[in-house]
Amino acid sequence: MAEAYIVDAVRSPVGRRGGSLSGIHPADLGAHSLRALVDRVDIDPGLIDDVILGTIDAIGGQAGNVARTALLVAGFPEHVPGVTIDRQCGSSQQAVHFAAQAVMSGTTDLVIAGGMQSMSQVPLTSSALVGEAFGFTTPYAESPGWQARYGDQEISQFVGAELIAEKWDITREEMEQFALESHRRAALAQDEGRFARQIAPQNGLDHDEGVRRDTTLERMAGLQPLRPGGRITAAVSSQISDASSAVLVASERAVKEHGLVPRARVHHLSVRGDDPVLMLTAPIPATRHALERTRLTVADIDLFEINEAFASVVLAWMRELDVPYEKVNVNGGAIALGHPIGATGTRLMTTLLAELERTGGRYGLQTMCEGGGVANVTIIERL
Repeated sequence: MAEAYIVDAVRSPVGRRGGSLSGIHPADLGAHSLRALVDRVDIDPGLIDDVILGTIDAIGGQAGNVARTALLVAGFPEHVPGVTIDRQCGSSQQAVHFAAQAVMSGTTDLVIAGGMQSMSQVPLTSSALVGEAFGFTTPYAESPGWQARYGDQEISQFVGAELIAEKWDITREEMEQFALESHRRAALAQDEGRFARQIAPQNGLDHDEGVRRDTTLERMAGLQPLRPGGRITAAVSSQISDASSAVLVASERAVKEHGLVPRARVHHLSVRGDDPVLMLTAPIPATRHALERTRLTVADIDLFEINEAFASVVLAWMRELDVPYEKVNVNGGAIALGHPIGATGTRLMTTLLAELERTGGRYGLQTMCEGGGVANVTIIERL
């Protein structure tokens, strides 16, 4: 089978809600990473066969196939197409999968995969709320078929995070310790300049705004749970954020023809589903499936990036797969760095690639929980 190579990856800084990137139109937010990527690679954007960008809540500035709008804002020629996809939190990771699959099939040679999200301008679940305001049905509760299969249960990521904490008996204190370490690791990574190569500064911002250097366990303990009597608080949850990110995927032919220097090879791509009520557990079977398919073990993987949607998600995953924490999210995760949903997948990949290079690792595995009980897994091999 033909290979798919990652030539380069770049991201904007992650701005917090109402922060430095909050006033930027989503198309301009996405265009920033697209332009930065082709500038870094020094390649003619007219050679790009397709631009695949993830975003969710595609209303307002994120509506109307924002991927196409973003590439035009970035100055790409009008013949370059673009498509916007939604696999919830895994949207831009899925964009990488589609890009790599297109290259591996031999139908394309150069594809940009990425994503953008302005959660400041388009709050989470806006599309569902707008639909309800116009009298349309809701995603789950009003479907007779859904109720026949799953009953009249409340479906949300917050419920899922609580159910996971209960099922795996993960205490609030454990999650707060995990969250504190995420901030500590992210702060150290910033201080050591580990993110510098990844980030293309935007609007005067050159760092991720969400890192709380002064947070403490005592402060976390004083927060009210998101649900009465629950264990999940804002402190152990990912931050609402604004950002974009992009990855250039190339065929072997394109690498040779344009003199490109790949940074990694796509070793494995897969996606699996799990219980949609628990919703956020799919990284567990998805990771198992990926390791079985590749005949790799946890010991073979040098670094893991799993999205910190909630601390309970990562802690349950680590327990089930016996993944050592020293290999996981070594530069912090979404609890500290933020979770700009459409952009997070390729933000994680950009960070994973840079850290493999910094540490000399060979294999990196990325996964993340996604709405509806789904999870992508990507394994990349540093070159």
